[in-house]
Amino acid sequence: MDLRQLEYFVAVAEEQNFTRAAERVHISQSGVSAQVRRLEQELGAELFDRSARAVTLTVAGKAALAHARAALAAVGAVTQAVGEVTEVIRGRLAVGMVIGCTLTPLFDALAGFHRAHPGVEIALLEENSERLVEQVRSGALDLALVGTASAVPDGLEALTLISERLVAAVPSDHPLAGRRRLALRDVTAYPIICMPPGTGLRTVFDRACAAGGLHPVIAFQASAADAIADLAARGLGVGVLSASMAERCRDRLVAHPLDGAAAPTHLSLVWRPAPPPALRALLPYTRRAFS
Repeated sequence: MDLRQLEYFVAVAEEQNFTRAAERVHISQSGVSAQVRRLEQELGAELFDRSARAVTLTVAGKAALAHARAALAAVGAVTQAVGEVTEVIRGRLAVGMVIGCTLTPLFDALAGFHRAHPGVEIALLEENSERLVEQVRSGALDLALVGTASAVPDGLEALTLISERLVAAVPSDHPLAGRRRLALRDVTAYPIICMPPGTGLRTVFDRACAAGGLHPVIAFQASAADAIADLAARGLGVGVLSASMAERCRDRLVAHPLDGAAAPTHLSLVWRPAPPPALRALLPYTRRAFS
């Protein structure tokens, strides 16, 4: 039994999927499967029920999971303790970024940190915001750039980068284009083009519709703001975007604030309280980059 097998076991347990676990640990799915099989052979018990679409823990797997996490945490604590004494930061930072949201200041922060601390391995992955928040809470990720409906997700710390309201975006010849303001009920009379569930923008929109007793038809879903704008510009529906997203498309779309959707959507960096040394060292770089 080695630590890599435990790491793969925990990844599969948390992701409930061998493919996602392989993406998380940056090796092939077959490699993850083989290592987990070897661990099961050493323990003399199957750790996962593979019969369903979602991989679930067996009774033996549930019994092993807490101890596997504790073993990995202990190794991390050894690295942290030595690093604090020697003032050399080492280890690994897992960073998440919401799909379709490329902010170069985050890349600038990572590059500056890497130059100063080359002994820290940095991994970056994309996912929807809800999954990123869950992975930060579980410890699978150290830091994530997410879109949320609340400024600070429960149990986490956050640096809010953008906080703004939703707008409806339509081409200049659309019946709603000439309005100064739009009620949410006016907008939901048309097909909607929006981000998928799991994103902060979609959560704010869905909550506003539910509060107003509205049932919009989501005709198209896209993770990238440019894709939503392209679809709306072709007259396929009303695009729901944040104000800054719509501002980048003003050459082809008219955007109006959405009355009835006053709650803002937030773009934030989130992390767990009491961050490890590597993350503590990275955070000042992110604050400077986004200032």
